[in-house]
Amino acid sequence: MSKRLDPRNWASWKPFGIGERKPNNYLELVKAFRSVKGNRRYAWRILTRGTCDGCALGTKGMRDWTMDEIHLCNIRLRLLPLNTMPALDVSLLKDVSGLERRRSAELRDLGRLPYPMLRRAGEAGFTRIGWDEALDLAAPHLRGSRLGAYLTSRGMPNENYFAAQKAVRALGTNSVDNAARICHSPSTVALKETIGAAATTCSYTDWIGSDLIVFIGSNPSNNQPVAMKYLYHAKKAGTRIAMVNAYREPGMDKYWVPSNAESALFGTKITDYFFGVNVGGDIGFLNGVLKHLIENDWVDRAWVDARTTGFESVRQALAGQSWESLEALSGTSRESMFELAKLLGEARSAVLVWSMGITQHSYGEDNVRSIVNLALARGFVGRDNCGLMPIRGHSGVQGGAEMGAYATGLPGGLPITEENARRFGELWGFEVPAEPGLTATDMIDAAHAGELDVLISSGGNFLEVLPDPHHCREALSRLRLRVHIDIVLSSQMLVPPAAEAGPDAAVLLLPAQTRYEMAGGVTETSTERRIIFSPEIPGPRIGEARPEWQIFTELAARARPELADRLRYAGTAAIRSDIERAVPFYEGISGLSEFGDDVQYGGRHLCPEGRFPTADGLGRFSAVGLPALERPDGAFMVATRRGKQFNSMVHERRDGFNGATREAVLMSAHDADRLGLPDGTPVELRSVTGGRAFRGRVLRAPLTPGNLQIHWPEGNVLLDAARRSPAARIPDYNALATVTKLPS
Repeated sequence: MSKRLDPRNWASWKPFGIGERKPNNYLELVKAFRSVKGNRRYAWRILTRGTCDGCALGTKGMRDWTMDEIHLCNIRLRLLPLNTMPALDVSLLKDVSGLERRRSAELRDLGRLPYPMLRRAGEAGFTRIGWDEALDLAAPHLRGSRLGAYLTSRGMPNENYFAAQKAVRALGTNSVDNAARICHSPSTVALKETIGAAATTCSYTDWIGSDLIVFIGSNPSNNQPVAMKYLYHAKKAGTRIAMVNAYREPGMDKYWVPSNAESALFGTKITDYFFGVNVGGDIGFLNGVLKHLIENDWVDRAWVDARTTGFESVRQALAGQSWESLEALSGTSRESMFELAKLLGEARSAVLVWSMGITQHSYGEDNVRSIVNLALARGFVGRDNCGLMPIRGHSGVQGGAEMGAYATGLPGGLPITEENARRFGELWGFEVPAEPGLTATDMIDAAHAGELDVLISSGGNFLEVLPDPHHCREALSRLRLRVHIDIVLSSQMLVPPAAEAGPDAAVLLLPAQTRYEMAGGVTETSTERRIIFSPEIPGPRIGEARPEWQIFTELAARARPELADRLRYAGTAAIRSDIERAVPFYEGISGLSEFGDDVQYGGRHLCPEGRFPTADGLGRFSAVGLPALERPDGAFMVATRRGKQFNSMVHERRDGFNGATREAVLMSAHDADRLGLPDGTPVELRSVTGGRAFRGRVLRAPLTPGNLQIHWPEGNVLLDAARRSPAARIPDYNALATVTKLPS
């Protein structure tokens, strides 16, 4: 990596970007220092000895496996208070009527959950109980009930995921799901069927020195900020960066990497080529790019003929898609499509990166298939500086599905079939159901319809994660038993049982440990498939909090005492040994025991030299049709954005990159001028499909005309809960809406 200064990539000649709108990373350090007052030594040990529980980069302490430099980002700093704060005063929970009006951030700031708490139907709040009482109360409800379990990716280690899914299956159901369902499940489906592996095919080292990196519906400057240092080094190595998105994200235009002297002082120009498309128009644009690759003979036909199948059907399908239809859907021109096709066609290597701007659509699987087609057409899989990368936003999410905490998959990502269920039944010593379970979204629908009795929610907050919060609130209230396992309070815990739940309905709060508190240490799996050990960090402990793996297994053991010896573990090392037996490609996880220990399954590249883990060893092209998107006159496509936040935990009132507050309605200058809406104008957005409304204020932004962006979860009121993708069952986090000016 070159250490010479390179003014060609500087974003500004003004020292430290004075006067530029950007996050103040050094102020964030000061805020973090203040936020952990009283526990600063513990916080420092977490930063320097723990595996980061922020994004899925997976640093060991403040370093990684890609470069010998310090890594530290705002997301990790914002998580420090959650990992170090004292216990909340449980007397506050005796009557929760006052807490119901508080924002989620205010609830979290009350402190950590220290003890098991119980609220019965008709009671105003919660009462402290002991662990034995809590577990014995839950056990009868779990036997033979209609049960669902959901695990968020809030720092969740592999050990928790694995033990939880095993416990739920011992209770007789495959209805266990995790946060991957609502972020990258379409990637899992599409990658598995096209290249045979549901994970990124390359490593972060492949960014640096690649000819081209293309970000599609992805904004790492907000969601994986540590990765921006890789882009700084990639630019210095001559890599060109392109972005396909509805919004020209300011942080992807120029970025100041705080831990690098040159970038901190002068900033770094990140994106070289920007391609603005409609929200939901990605298939139109990407199919147009592939059409140009074919017409200009930029397809690597020798590689395609030797390593893939299905190309001819794709060529014929694209021949039937007119340029006019591709332009109408994408919101851009065939010339723009040609520009990206030429970049790909002339590149010797490229990495294609995507996130939730691609997956969170009712046709998310097809969005991913259209990206895979481009990589296969150019042979950008299985070699240095090339790859397909569904970049993960949260530290635990890659391992969630691989551990089997998935309603539609068993450990190792195996499909739920009679043969696979029998295999795991023999391994674990109890019958494993052979039918897929309810996904996270289906659990809420079942609860709303009175077809689910019990929900165990480990972390997360359905009221702020899923579309139609009112629907979710009603669903939660109708459950006979809710068990919330978490480290802090959330608004969904405060939903009281409704009359439909019955007079014996109850809500249990069970206090969990963070990954840094777990004896024996734990592991996480990063975006680049690296399984990383995170040791227990000495420091204060909260009340009677327990590790989630132990809570799940003990619940199942008490509900099915005849299986207790097959469910309980002596510690996390025993779980890792069990994981290695169940998931062969996790070989080596049982040997991880010290800080910095890791193993990258599959090595640097999956599908090496185009050898795909499919039935015939070939990569599969997909003939991707154009989605039928009809926009009524005067309506906008509205996307919900994830700016400056982590999971359902909102970190910032204002986005430092664009100045947007939580109620901002991002709108192109063209549309704002056309409608006569200056910045700050109050407006109402109303869904064209259901009458739901969102009120906010206009903020002009570099958006493709005809499209709007509002913040998630505030904008979830506009979303149609029934719109989901066909295979992955991911909610569509976009809406069609009209805009009405409100009185000032």
